[in-house]
Amino acid sequence: MLTQEKLLSIASQLRAGKSVQLATDDFPCFGQKPALIDPRRHAFTLARISSRLTVQDACVFERAAQAMAEGDLAWIGFKIVADADQAVSNTDNEVTKRYGAQGSADGQDLVFFCNDAKEIVAGRQWSPRDTFQMKDVTRGPAMHTDQFPGLTWASVPLFDQVRVWLVGASDCAVETAALAHHVGFKVDVVDIDPEFANTARFPQATVHLLDSFDDLGSLVADPKDYVCVLTRGHMADPEGCAWAVANEVHYVGMMGCKGKNTRVEELCAARGVTPEQWARIKRPIGLKFGAKTVAELAIAIVAELVDVRYQQRYSQEARDKHEASLGR
Repeated sequence: MLTQEKLLSIASQLRAGKSVQLATDDFPCFGQKPALIDPRRHAFTLARISSRLTVQDACVFERAAQAMAEGDLAWIGFKIVADADQAVSNTDNEVTKRYGAQGSADGQDLVFFCNDAKEIVAGRQWSPRDTFQMKDVTRGPAMHTDQFPGLTWASVPLFDQVRVWLVGASDCAVETAALAHHVGFKVDVVDIDPEFANTARFPQATVHLLDSFDDLGSLVADPKDYVCVLTRGHMADPEGCAWAVANEVHYVGMMGCKGKNTRVEELCAARGVTPEQWARIKRPIGLKFGAKTVAELAIAIVAELVDVRYQQRYSQEARDKHEASLGR
């Protein structure tokens, strides 16, 4: 796991003129799994980039450490050059914005820092087109990552994932867990039945197996976390809702129709949930667009989680600017 201490250690070694070896555990945009999608993101590529780092690149890791300390939305990015001549000589086309006659700044790999305020730090000069792709890759794999021949781009975030708790290991939770992981959430699943709550059904989540949903109190959620109450048959929805509001999580949503919600409200009240706390629970959970199947419902739920995360991370001013840029 990439930490502020590791970043400062890398910078210190570079300042001392020592060689460093970046690890795929710290920079998971490289490795066996990323290479299945793009062979240029193999661990061998990270080794090559590491071997070429110099004292000039120390500033990138120092700025990244500062961003982590400040809780900034920031990334370390990589320009990965597969063909130096193509990278430098590629030109604008009829569709893309004009960036001039120059392609990429040079035929070399580059490590850089970029934050959401579009501040860029790198050890060597970059071209206007590089700037465009440096900013774009902060989203992870993006539309313009592989836009031009001869090079590609990758990045790793310097901020924590948002944790999503799925209370209940229902079929809908299975679909929700997979989608939530895919869009960058850290997923925890809670249930009482090992036939449902297991790593085979939830391979990319942390599974918590309890003796009873009354034992939810043994788990502690952070106020920044999200909770989706998706218990099988809604049988433990009151316990899940009561636990979520007791932990004062940032978001809690519950599946179900109006009639069921009324009964759950009564049962939650009996567990000490106040009317103000009940009003915080999104019900039914998910965006409204006619979802019926569990897969469709999972899409609706995760789409709402993405929107909540967006609103949590960005100011109203930034969101308004983004919406205006999209013509909305």
